[in-house]
Amino acid sequence: MESAVGAGRPDGPGGPTARFGCASFNQDSTSLAVGTKTGYKLFSLTTVDKLDCIHESEMSDICIVERLFSSSLVVIVRTTTSQCMNIYHFKKGTEICSYNYPNKILAVKLNRHRLVVCLEESIYIHNIKDMKLLKTLLNIPSNPSGLCALSTNHSSNSYIAYPGSATMGETVVYDANNMSTVTMVPAHDSPLAALCFNASATKLASASERGTVIRVFSIPEGLRLFEFRRGMKRYVNISSLSFSPDAQFLCASSNTETVHIFKLEQVGQSGEESATWSAYVGKMFTAASSYLPAQVSGMISQDRAFATVHLVTSGQRNVCTLATIQKLPRLLAATADGHLFIYNVNPQDGGECILAHSHRLFSNDLDEGDQVTQGSNITMPAQACPSYAATVALPASGPITATLTGYSEDGGAKNGEVIPEHEFAAGPVCLDDENEFPPVSIQKC
Repeated sequence: MESAVGAGRPDGPGGPTARFGCASFNQDSTSLAVGTKTGYKLFSLTTVDKLDCIHESEMSDICIVERLFSSSLVVIVRTTTSQCMNIYHFKKGTEICSYNYPNKILAVKLNRHRLVVCLEESIYIHNIKDMKLLKTLLNIPSNPSGLCALSTNHSSNSYIAYPGSATMGETVVYDANNMSTVTMVPAHDSPLAALCFNASATKLASASERGTVIRVFSIPEGLRLFEFRRGMKRYVNISSLSFSPDAQFLCASSNTETVHIFKLEQVGQSGEESATWSAYVGKMFTAASSYLPAQVSGMISQDRAFATVHLVTSGQRNVCTLATIQKLPRLLAATADGHLFIYNVNPQDGGECILAHSHRLFSNDLDEGDQVTQGSNITMPAQACPSYAATVALPASGPITATLTGYSEDGGAKNGEVIPEHEFAAGPVCLDDENEFPPVSIQKC
């Protein structure tokens, strides 16, 4: 369920420059991390009307920031040292370790067992408890966006999904526990743009660069379960995919103002739905599709969005997630102009989602008295963030790292490639300390 959006860029002709360099929701969507040119902030997402800034650190040019669940472990990558990954214990203000890689770090994913670093043509798999390098997947197809997904469940396999082709939408699913390829999924005809596992790692959602069709596959079998059409009029750039905690819904956001929410339910699965005229017509179309050409039958069998969200502005880069806050389903959207929007989702009827609250992530984004509105909705005041300057993490250039020989696909040494050994901070910092990393609990409504 983890989602992220990359480095900032101007929003368009005449538009404001993005305030943040990156934003990501943690693995269970209980926290939002935002990185900027001057530092990063961590927000707690436990209530709708109040946004608590639990940590703020001054650090320049943040391009990747990832938090492990609700723990104190935060991973940082900076644009000025894009080949270096730093891991901090933000509550203690200490650096746990630092790694350098041969090329630019494009993405970092983590769960309670593994930390995965994605470069353009290689993927590094670490054991998160001691940061030992377990495996390096070398010579993968060119992946300039660093697209990859890591399953977040802590009780079974740690699956990694990444593009298996630079020209087609093939998806490789790799088991990072057993270090073996699970399956190759022919997901789309065009290159991949987004990937996402559900919480239990039994489903994988994907979208291509065209952005018109979103598909869901069973894991580990790789069988197609659902196919949703986002739209037919134009191609879009899918920026994020996210399952709901119970995997009953899937949201997709793009460079347009519309966020689509799809319901993962087979036609006729509900008794009430089977009795409706639309369900009856849908069944007739499905039955008739076997007599039609493949392209036509595919169009008929694809489902439409169950619910939609229309963001305040269009053209803004954004990252969205589905979460349960105060026992109700919500859609959260963090936008490149520094706002977090929270919408109510009706799990029974769907339709247009209602804006419940909006928050400014940076207190100085707008002059005092300015408001953010959606139609006639009144925006709530921004929440002040406490300062934690005294506990700022150590500079990335601080530690002096040793080096060790890198690992190739078969575990042997690769000539000419050097990976630095991690450097632990002074003091008893344990990555597997259950007090710092409590077990994950999934809330049910």
